[in-house]
Amino acid sequence: MADEQLVRLARGYRVGTGYTDWRGRTVEVPRDTIVAVLAALGVDAATPAAVRAELARLEERGRTRPLPPVVVCWADERSGAGRIAVPARPAPGAEALLIRADGGTSRLPPAGRRRTSGPDPVDHDLYLLPEGTPPGLHRLRLRRNGREEETALLVAPARLKEAPRAWGLMAQLYSVRSRASWGMGDLRDLADLAAWGAEALGADFVLVNPLHAAEPVPPVNPSPYSPMSRRFAAPLYLRIEDLPEYAALGPADRERVEALAAPLRRKARTLREIDRDRIWRAKLAALEICHRQRRGTRQQDDYERFKKREGEALTAFATWCALAEEHGPDWRRWPAALQDPAAPAVAAERRRLAGRIDFHTWLQWRLDEQLAEAQSAARRAGMRIGIVHDLAVGVAHGGADTWIHRAVFAAGMSVGAPPDEFNQRGQDWGQPPWHPRRLAEAEYRPYRGMLAAALRHGGGLRLDHAMQISRLWWVPEGRSPAEGTYVGYDREAMLACLVLEAARTGAVVIGEDLGTVEPEVRADLAARGVLGTDLLWFERDEHGRPRPPGAWREPALATVGTHDMPPVTGFLHGDHVVLRARLGLLTRPAPEEAADHRAALAAWLALLADQGLLTTRPEEILRALAEGSTAHDEEVVTALHAFLARTPARLLGIALTDAVGERRIQNQPGTGDEHPNWRIPLADAQGRPVLLDDLPTARIRALLAPVLQRSPDSASR
Repeated sequence: MADEQLVRLARGYRVGTGYTDWRGRTVEVPRDTIVAVLAALGVDAATPAAVRAELARLEERGRTRPLPPVVVCWADERSGAGRIAVPARPAPGAEALLIRADGGTSRLPPAGRRRTSGPDPVDHDLYLLPEGTPPGLHRLRLRRNGREEETALLVAPARLKEAPRAWGLMAQLYSVRSRASWGMGDLRDLADLAAWGAEALGADFVLVNPLHAAEPVPPVNPSPYSPMSRRFAAPLYLRIEDLPEYAALGPADRERVEALAAPLRRKARTLREIDRDRIWRAKLAALEICHRQRRGTRQQDDYERFKKREGEALTAFATWCALAEEHGPDWRRWPAALQDPAAPAVAAERRRLAGRIDFHTWLQWRLDEQLAEAQSAARRAGMRIGIVHDLAVGVAHGGADTWIHRAVFAAGMSVGAPPDEFNQRGQDWGQPPWHPRRLAEAEYRPYRGMLAAALRHGGGLRLDHAMQISRLWWVPEGRSPAEGTYVGYDREAMLACLVLEAARTGAVVIGEDLGTVEPEVRADLAARGVLGTDLLWFERDEHGRPRPPGAWREPALATVGTHDMPPVTGFLHGDHVVLRARLGLLTRPAPEEAADHRAALAAWLALLADQGLLTTRPEEILRALAEGSTAHDEEVVTALHAFLARTPARLLGIALTDAVGERRIQNQPGTGDEHPNWRIPLADAQGRPVLLDDLPTARIRALLAPVLQRSPDSASR
């Protein structure tokens, strides 16, 4: 148990000392965890004397109230006017100057004082932001008490534009194969899926898994949520035949490329697991053949413009890729001289590896083009939103992002989640968290650059684990996920970065706010126009009963399930209970878990019947399920999606797995190779492969008829 002084110190650095778990119980964080987390933040709490010294420093900072590294101003969407709040000093009479990004300056008139709410209220001096100030990063200069201070001023629109009332498809792109792709879904498949969804079904978006950069050499981690970089994309998703260089190949090189592709295409007609290593080796060989083609003047000019736009970040990433090809994808195991991107040894290697660095730079250029084409294809087909990309919560410890931006990550910590209903031992995702203070001191540049890249070629962005803008569950190395704690971030600054970048492209933003979420986080997201996520199986009232459709949120994406749960048919049959019991992931006897599942399912079936959405009595369906019968699966799938259509949610998400009858879970949290996570190709209810070319349009239209018929302005019941 932590003592009172340690609790005060932890609170001063936004480190949690207790939390409420998924069962509503209060859990105290172990003292050793608090000390370890504070140490990762650069705060010594190892002894009582050290705690007292750190408290004294914290209190001194409270008295002097220096400007934070970044001050946020929410500007009116129309006029651009707003109020700037900075920590107040006892002496009045400060002068404030705005230095705009274009170099212009304006004196800021004072606008009074405001006190924050909460357990530690702070007075803030207010200044008026001039009308017409453009959104973006500016500078704020204050002269007070004879001292001059300057800091970054982040001006963001007060609110994103309202998302249209729409529905769309959700897909794990790698699983959506076609006859032309190389054994896994690629960016041409994404463009074709979007066009089919719009033209055949009337869908307005396709939400896909993260397409972040993976390892540049095999073995490739199959998880799209554990990338090497969130700033750049994975060349694994390139369609080789869509490259301009492929079109210029001679007959012999064409034959070589076809020989690489043919066996992978044959495998796509089977249900064998997706083999990223084999696919990437083949694509890598084909890409190297294409890269050798000479570019014309116009193409070279386009390439140079791309490199200029991406700047040093692209050069650093391509350098990491080239070094990783020789030394492996974990820079922490590289020679010491290469572990710092600014080191002389790295500069020398950059010269030696110039050809490979150009190759990886070229890959990102062609990815940028194919990503842009996927979004263009979606919009041409009639989608109002288009591609919704997914932003993973973090990156691998030894990946490109941590090598490039090492200083802004917290060493010795991993991001995860506390125990919850579906992951009762908690989760450790093996990813280092942002260091809150250092990220702020970097004026959030790595974060803003990542957001801008994710939003550049899409109509929307899903924020995996939306709490990442407010707090993350930190797990000290060597400890179980249950022994972690929450660490807070400057939510206003993180949210302002997100809103600023999304507003620039007019994108819809969806926060995955499932699980343990601070109520004020949901309120802040909604206030800024960021949608939440409502997952049907989790939607219960205060008494644990299924929530009727009219009681659901309006500013949200509503879905039945998620990639961390089985598709509807698998859930109906309790496949997740059987799987977790077999893998030892339950914290109570399997019969208890199964009984709870049956009770929850019975409650949902009863509500569906009350809504007039079932033709078969719930008890008859339950009896059939207990006997292993699939006779009523399609009826329940249709009823659940009809239920979603009755909610007021702005967006409805329909999983492609549910539309075709897939039963297998894509990912079982808490496992590695015990389950083929992220490697399962799309199949139907009979266990037959489903290719993009053969999607059963008529069946899907019938199954999802209530969703397809949902009027943009229909009211919930």
